Amino acid sequence: MSNLVLELRSGEMMIVNGAPIRFRTKSRIELTAKARFLFGKQIMQPEQADSPARRIYFALQSAYIGNEGERAQGLISAHELIEAFKGATTSALAREILDDAMAAAQADDCYRALKLARRIMRHEDVVLGRAIPIATPSQQEPRTNADHDTRGARLSNRSQTPEPARSGG
Repeated sequence: MSNLVLELRSGEMMIVNGAPIRFRTKSRIELTAKARFLFGKQIMQPEQADSPARRIYFALQSAYIGNEGERAQGLISAHELIEAFKGATTSALAREILDDAMAAAQADDCYRALKLARRIMRHEDVVLGRAIPIATPSQQEPRTNADHDTRGARLSNRSQTPEPARSGG
């Protein structure tokens, strides 16, 4: 089995299978099994869900990393919020992306659904005229050498120790 190595900075958060973890020191960890996880700027706090698109993201986040009850409720909430957003938007592309996000979530590919929801958040920011900060490389969304799959991480095909993924910010 391949492993995924992540490098996180002191003070960063990671949620693995619903459990929040805060790193007290710079750490390099290796995930050796499939897991549902988010880290760094991928994690949205409840108070950050202050717009329709952000509420969709937060609901999908709950569907991805919450406990069983939270996951079921997150999926229901995401469906309701997506339908409301689709009814209010004039953008055919936004409706298509939201349909894809909901289909991904229903197929238990919530990480992909979250990626699509981030696109809707950027669209909403432009439409609402929210200030969009220009991201420097250290502020960009965390990147890994692998995407997550329906069970958590899509692990790379490497059997040796892979290079660490570095989180932003």
